[in-house]
Amino acid sequence: MNNNLALFEEKEIRRNYQEGKWYFSVVDVVFALTGSKNPRRYWSDLKIKLSDEGYDIQLYDFIVQLKLESTDGKKYKTDCADTEGILRIIQSIPSPKAEPFKRWLAKVGSERIEEIQNPELAMDRMKELYEKKGYSKSWINMRERGIATRHNLTDEWKERGISKGVEYAILTNEIYNSGFGVTAKEYKDIKGLHDSQNLRDSMTNIELALTNLGEATAVEFHKKNDSKGLKELKNDMSEAGTVINSAKKEIERKLERPIVTSDNYIELTEDNNLKLPN
Repeated sequence: MNNNLALFEEKEIRRNYQEGKWYFSVVDVVFALTGSKNPRRYWSDLKIKLSDEGYDIQLYDFIVQLKLESTDGKKYKTDCADTEGILRIIQSIPSPKAEPFKRWLAKVGSERIEEIQNPELAMDRMKELYEKKGYSKSWINMRERGIATRHNLTDEWKERGISKGVEYAILTNEIYNSGFGVTAKEYKDIKGLHDSQNLRDSMTNIELALTNLGEATAVEFHKKNDSKGLKELKNDMSEAGTVINSAKKEIERKLERPIVTSDNYIELTEDNNLKLPN
């Protein structure tokens, strides 16, 4: 799930949750309110205007720069503000959408509190977002199961001495390598994805199913072998990868086509087969 994305009237608002607050991309908010063809320029001019009016000290009190993903798939430092800051900015933007956006902000804040109390709500909203982006229900269900499986796996890694970052990447690459014959980076290259784009969001149902199978199997291998540390866990991931590989070869034999291809699409409905956005 990309929980760092929200929708206001079908317009994407990038966000980042830190220290109990949502921080929203100011440029995205400007675009949502104004529809400006150049929201960055609009925001730049607005900052100058606010500075000329003597608001520059207050402005820099609530603007922070966070790395958010751009349309090219890379992450850049972006002006962001929390709910209070966004409300102050809105006051300087003449727009008929200001009041609806204020209500939307309040709703987003309350939803986050609800999600902390009931994590199932976060999953429901994730599914709703995927549906709006054109994913089929069968794919979304597969993706949801994969997220749960992945969490179980990373929980095992934490308990067995693995730290996030490089070691996570090593273990993930191992199951891709032994299961699909490629590293995560090579897999993304095949799909035509940028480094920061989510590989699993571009997998087909079969690819997701095989990945879920491998990671669920890896959890059981970790428990059976009581593996500890990177070397032992890596061996388990390699063994789990062979399970993927065996199933993959059998499916390919029956379908008479390769599973891993440059196709970057998902099964939608019977009468609506669309290409995924890059």
